[in-house]
Amino acid sequence: MTQGASLQIPTDWRDFLALTKPRVMSLVIFTGLCGLIAAPEQIHPVLAFTAILCIAVGAGGAAALNQWWEADIDAGMKRTSARPLPSGRMNRIEARDFGVALSVGSVLLMGLAIGWLAAAILAVSIVYYAVIYTIWLKPRTPQNIVIGGGAGAFPPLIGWVAATGHITLMPVLLFAIIFFWTPPHFWSLALFVKSDYAKVGIPMMPVVAGERSTRRQILAYAVLLLPLSMAPWWIGGTGAVYGLSALALSLVFLALSVRVGLRTSGEGDTMKPEKQLFAWSVIYLFSLFAALVADRLILA
Repeated sequence: MTQGASLQIPTDWRDFLALTKPRVMSLVIFTGLCGLIAAPEQIHPVLAFTAILCIAVGAGGAAALNQWWEADIDAGMKRTSARPLPSGRMNRIEARDFGVALSVGSVLLMGLAIGWLAAAILAVSIVYYAVIYTIWLKPRTPQNIVIGGGAGAFPPLIGWVAATGHITLMPVLLFAIIFFWTPPHFWSLALFVKSDYAKVGIPMMPVVAGERSTRRQILAYAVLLLPLSMAPWWIGGTGAVYGLSALALSLVFLALSVRVGLRTSGEGDTMKPEKQLFAWSVIYLFSLFAALVADRLILA
């Protein structure tokens, strides 16, 4: 039991909402919706809403299970110590049961209302995040974010499959874009909060391999992300609106990554380039997928 995690009844609804990680969920909902809209087949608005609801609820359930498992770790980190479990506003059994209910309910509703292929992918994404990443990868390897990045890459694939009922190269590329975006996005954050991870024994890349190695890998992934982001245009899956937007956004991403990648450890103490890259990485993904939808609507 987490220190100070005494049961308080009733638990505030805002604590249950916090368990779902709303800020992360907003990105999940957005990319899932973009995958659904960009698909070549239309889906009834009610079914589209149901599919996105299932993606959101499934992501919230996985987030709750993540916080249930990591309650003691969160208590030791300044960035996460105010969450419902480490702060004592909720107990772990509530969080676990809430996470399981959301996860199972979202998969069953997706299967019954939309299709079992989409439901199966949603189930895989939940297990990937709550079990493979949270329980297995995160505490054991500095490659946790690289391998675990797949967990956040599923929403556009699920959205696409919900609309079409099948998997093609295009949604796989959307999955790959988020997969390769995740390491530079998260490692730029880890560089300026690495002391938190070191304190609780989580082997994040800056803690285990050092800042210099982490910076080089951020730059390497940014280099790979540029052509990958252009691939949907090159295969004919999008038009020039997306292609030119992806080029411009990725060049900025790469430029910021160069600043981080070539910076030496101990150079200044504000971590301004790292914070700028982290902020831009969020803007980048939202903008890239917004361009995907704009391109689809223009071509429709």
